[in-house]
Amino acid sequence: MSRTRTSLTLGTVAAAALSVASVTASAAPLPLAGSTTVTPAGHAFKATLSGKATLKAGSVTVTCSVSVATGTVPAAPGNTNPAGPVSSPITPPTYSSCTASLPGVTPTVTTSGAWTVSMQNGSPVTATLKVPVGGLVVTTSGLANCTVTAAPTAPANVGGTWANGAPSALTFTNASVPVTVTGGFGCPTSATFSTFNAVYKVTDTTNPAQQITVGP
Repeated sequence: MSRTRTSLTLGTVAAAALSVASVTASAAPLPLAGSTTVTPAGHAFKATLSGKATLKAGSVTVTCSVSVATGTVPAAPGNTNPAGPVSSPITPPTYSSCTASLPGVTPTVTTSGAWTVSMQNGSPVTATLKVPVGGLVVTTSGLANCTVTAAPTAPANVGGTWANGAPSALTFTNASVPVTVTGGFGCPTSATFSTFNAVYKVTDTTNPAQQITVGP
């Protein structure tokens, strides 16, 4: 199922780039990931943008004030992983009420596919938003006719952090995701990634008196 929203944006949600360092044969192995539990098990949640999200592709920067996604914490025992993250399916996020640094442009944002968010307990708690192949496409008309496709050849992982609270917060800071940009004059066709900054407040919609919490 896809969701289409009209907004003034040439950007897209972004994913964190992973750098791989070379190691010697004698280097110690990386430690195993610790245990993670997301509660309440089986509860539905809603992630709502707090403040504004900024997205940048090439020289074009956009600012959006509305973004929403929903999902469900896995039922027990799936809400606990003794050695790694816990993943929850979410709806493709929607974006609207956006302005762009490039004037005279009318874009349409389409999201689709199977999106997930994974939580890994730690200091800080880390979060990974998985964007499916081609899961977000931005097309524009007006002074610039462009198509921006996120995760064009493989799923992309957007790295962020999680903070327990009332409500809890999911934060993305300078996260990046591979993109391809096609089009003519005014389109940032040389851009190969988009940068994303946003904070989402996450509320329990099954029982609003409770909070979605990540722990060991």
